[in-house]
Amino acid sequence: MLEIIVPYFLGIDGGGTKTTCTVGDETRVLATATAGPSNIVRIGESQTRESLQMSVRQACAAAGISPEQVTRTCVGGSGAARPELAEIVRGILAEIISTPIDVVGDMQIALEAAFDAGPGVIVIAGTGSIAYGRDRHGKTIRAGGWGFAIGDEGSAHWIGRAAVSAVLRTSDLQGEAGISASPSLAEDLCRKWGVTSLLDLARAANSIPPPDFASLFPAVAASNDELARQVLRQAGRELAQVAGIVIRRLFAEETVVPVAMTGGVFGHSELVRQVFYNELRKLESRAQVNPKVVDPVEGALRTARRAAS
Repeated sequence: MLEIIVPYFLGIDGGGTKTTCTVGDETRVLATATAGPSNIVRIGESQTRESLQMSVRQACAAAGISPEQVTRTCVGGSGAARPELAEIVRGILAEIISTPIDVVGDMQIALEAAFDAGPGVIVIAGTGSIAYGRDRHGKTIRAGGWGFAIGDEGSAHWIGRAAVSAVLRTSDLQGEAGISASPSLAEDLCRKWGVTSLLDLARAANSIPPPDFASLFPAVAASNDELARQVLRQAGRELAQVAGIVIRRLFAEETVVPVAMTGGVFGHSELVRQVFYNELRKLESRAQVNPKVVDPVEGALRTARRAAS
C-alpha cells in the first residue's frame, strides 16, 4: 500500500514587533504561532534567528508535524527582499528546514493577502509604514517607507515620537497647566519608559541609540486624551496621503481602485482607520477601502502554496 505524502506549507510574517508563522496544507490553516521581532535590519541576525526558528518550531508542533515535513516556505519581512539580507534569512531557516524557502518583502505578502494576484493598493502601518500598489498589468509602485529617521509617517514609531513631542510642546506652551491639562497621556508615556518626569521623558527620547518609540503606540491608542487623539488623527491623514500618491501614479485610468489596510496601527486604532478612510475618500473618490484589516501571513502561506504547484 502506497503511503500518501501530505504537503505542508509555511507562511511567515517577520515584523518589527512580532513574527507570525502559519502552517497549512493545500486547503486549510492548521496552526499559527507568534514569537518576537525578526526585522533583521533593526535587531540583527542573532535575535532574528531566535524569533524565526521559535515561531517555526512552535507552529509545527501545534500542527503536529516537524519542520522536516514542510514542503515549501515563504517568509516576508521589512527589508528582507534585499538580496544580501534575504540570503541571511534563508540561511537561518535552512538550519531547521531542508526544503525550498522563498524570502520576499513584507509589501509583497501583504499585497497577496489583500488582493491575491489582482490589482490594488495595500497600506502597511506597523512599526514602520509604506503604501504599495500593483495594477492589472503587474506594474508596482511604492510610496513612503523611507525609515524611522526621515519618514514612516503614521507608523507606530512615528505615533510614539509624535506623542512625546506633543506632550512636551504642550508643557512649553502652558507650563504646569499644560501638564495637568493632559495628565493621562504624559503619565502613560512616562510609565511605559520607566521615567517620572517630562524632563526625563525628553532625555529618554533623545538618547543614543534611539529608544523604542513604537512601544509607546499602545498607550497612545488606548488613551482618551485629546493630544493622543490629535496624533492618531494626523497618523490617519499621513497614511491616506501615501495611499493617494500610489493611486494617482499607478491607476490613472481606473474608475475604482481597491485599497486595503494592514499592520498593528490599523488593527488597534479605530480612530486611525476612520480618519484614513475619510481622508483617502476626500483625496481619491475612486478608492474602495476594505474595512477589514488584512493579515499578511495569509499572503505568505498562499505564496508558498503557489510556488509548490
